[in-house]
Amino acid sequence: MELIKNLEWRYATKKFDPSKKISAEHLEKIKEAIRLSASSYGLQLYKVLIIEDAEVREKLKGASWGQTQITDASQVVVFCSYNEVQDAHIDDYLQRKATSVGMKVEDLKGYADFMKGKLSEKTSQEIQEWTARQTYIALGNLLAATAELNIDACPMEGFEPADYDKILGLSDQGLSATVVATIGYRSAEDQTQHAPKIRKEANELFEVI
Repeated sequence: MELIKNLEWRYATKKFDPSKKISAEHLEKIKEAIRLSASSYGLQLYKVLIIEDAEVREKLKGASWGQTQITDASQVVVFCSYNEVQDAHIDDYLQRKATSVGMKVEDLKGYADFMKGKLSEKTSQEIQEWTARQTYIALGNLLAATAELNIDACPMEGFEPADYDKILGLSDQGLSATVVATIGYRSAEDQTQHAPKIRKEANELFEVI
């Protein structure tokens, strides 16, 4: 199984080679892997920013505890979740679904009412936590895709979300930065690549009931 081999190869890259850039072809494959991620109800209540601008990345580095991955990686991928779930989010999804399967959107009203009803039961905080969790599923797809392409990645929670929101103008869009991934190619000087992968043994991690 190539996936296992690829996952054994990958690690959270601490130092990138700034001279090496991801090709446009490979970047499109990574984006497609993110786009095809599973999400609750299929709503994809998040937006993914791919940051290449050097000035913006320098600002983000300051909001990322000075970590050099932000400026040295080929791209910085910022996963942003919606702070609220609006009826329009659900309506847009069902319009896409109706178009895709050749149905009338009116025939999906029962499903629309069900989703809107279930989500209305959640508090504002629960909504924000729920939409934020969706971004981590998409992050998982990014990590698997980059490993398959022999592209390095580092998932990062070490940043100040409020500062990211301000720098990227996210609040005005009803979004919040939830998790970041830097992608590119490891530096030969990154000693972390030589460290053994530390994971629990299968018999510790899994229990069949």
